[in-house]
Amino acid sequence: MVMTQTDASFFRITAQPVDRPTAPSGGPHRAARVGLLRDLQRPGDFFSNIGPNWYSSIMGTGIVGVAAATLPYQFPGLHTFGVAVWLLASFLLVALTAAWAVHWIRHTDTARGHAHNPVMSQFWGAVAMGVMTVGAGAVKFGGPLVGETGAIGAGWALWGVGTVLGLVTTAWIPYMMIVHHEVGQESAFGGWLMPVVPPMVSAANGALLVPHTPAGLAPTMLVACYAMFGVSLFATLAILPQIWNKLVVHGTGPAATVPTMWIVLGPLGQSVTAANLLGDQAGVLGEPYATGAHVFGILYGVPTWGFAMVWLVLAAAVTIRTARQKLPFALTWWSFTFPVGTCVTGTSALAAHLHLPMLAVAATALYALLVTAWAVVAVRTAHGSLVRGHLLAPA
Repeated sequence: MVMTQTDASFFRITAQPVDRPTAPSGGPHRAARVGLLRDLQRPGDFFSNIGPNWYSSIMGTGIVGVAAATLPYQFPGLHTFGVAVWLLASFLLVALTAAWAVHWIRHTDTARGHAHNPVMSQFWGAVAMGVMTVGAGAVKFGGPLVGETGAIGAGWALWGVGTVLGLVTTAWIPYMMIVHHEVGQESAFGGWLMPVVPPMVSAANGALLVPHTPAGLAPTMLVACYAMFGVSLFATLAILPQIWNKLVVHGTGPAATVPTMWIVLGPLGQSVTAANLLGDQAGVLGEPYATGAHVFGILYGVPTWGFAMVWLVLAAAVTIRTARQKLPFALTWWSFTFPVGTCVTGTSALAAHLHLPMLAVAATALYALLVTAWAVVAVRTAHGSLVRGHLLAPA
């Protein structure tokens, strides 16, 4: 299969409702078309097109809660809002995983096709990141609800599952691209980062677990997180120039793929978060490493944050320009959420270390952008899946 710009038809398919012939009055499928899920020909099609890209909704929802806990300014009600959104993400994780299991059982060929599709396969990384985002929320919010032991246990379990899966996607998806997919010069897009970002999420969320690691294993845990930081960072540095070249030389491609430009913010913001959170835990290594790691978080974080802000402006400008023409809704709109959320957590981490009001204000403004984007995308997704049903229709 040659992966060219036309392979992005996946995005256009999910962006458009499916036109179905109207059944005669009293026909067996009439209720499904005039009520809920009215764009599905058969109610059984509800599970026919659930791919790994749906986990981006868990990522985008979970980061809204996690980021709330990191903000320099803690407004009244913010913690409660963060807990509520994290609980919603937890519910989505359970519900979507169950639905995906049904999809694999009933539509095995489609599921296998997703795993080998040069576009859809990239989003296997979303599964790992969705799991770990809920796990991070468990560490931050779960104590009062399930007890400290239960919350930390859930955090460890979800971090472990997500880390293993993320390391698999980091090697497996590039291997598939090298060996099985014929990739065209204009094929690069932000989704290429999805399978290689999970180790960076493991590094950032692993820092939250270092204080809950047995003393003798804490240094190993920290070093492992730094190693995963490097895995994701250097993979990103290999992919980012290809995305830049594609955008400049070949253009943005189909309108529904434009939101994937925002995915670039994911590894940037998450790496700033990871570098600073790991620096906070580097005391387990002793000196001079503890001080060096703390300084590294700032010296790495500030330049990377600067580039992330430039990319945010660039992505926003391209998105606004495309929206003026037409920006059809697709699941790629979830790219407006999690990547921005990592910028919130990264900015908050820098603000905590540097105590600069500018960074505190920036983190708050980015969070307002995140919540707005999440609200819009969540409503559109609910309408397109549970009301209309066209996001779930067979491709």
